[in-house]
Amino acid sequence: MDLSQASALAFYILSTLFANSFVIIFVITVVLAALDFWVIKNVSGRILVGLRWWNEINEQGESIWRFEFLDQESLARINQKDSWLFWWTLYLNAVAWGIFGIFSMVRLEVDYLLVVAVCFSLAIANIIGFTKCRKDARNKIQAFTSRTTASRFSSTLQSAFSLV
Repeated sequence: MDLSQASALAFYILSTLFANSFVIIFVITVVLAALDFWVIKNVSGRILVGLRWWNEINEQGESIWRFEFLDQESLARINQKDSWLFWWTLYLNAVAWGIFGIFSMVRLEVDYLLVVAVCFSLAIANIIGFTKCRKDARNKIQAFTSRTTASRFSSTLQSAFSLV
């Protein structure tokens, strides 16, 4: 797991065992989770899988997803173990927060459920963003490959017929 993910989870676990101040637990856990969200979205995603995403609201109030990804050659050079680790920790982080949410509901601790809900929503936002980004990257790479193949085939045919 990423250090920022581990820090938010570890602080939440340890603070609920040893601290009594909900406000401090809430603030520090949410700040660590927000830091994790930013690091995953802007640093780890770019380094480990070559993806970056963001969402904008245009003047009409519509949500527009923006994606950045490396070119096909650079994506091919990404270490598959790093990519695997990135995706698994992305999902495991959300699962961990989901489990903590279930524990909070069982213990009827609505205030801690609020902390978990914020952290869980940040984890899910990263999952959705990176999944959409990966799909967009695949679609654009496939379209580029199709256009390139068609262009090469067309130029090969033209050169073959121009020789005749």
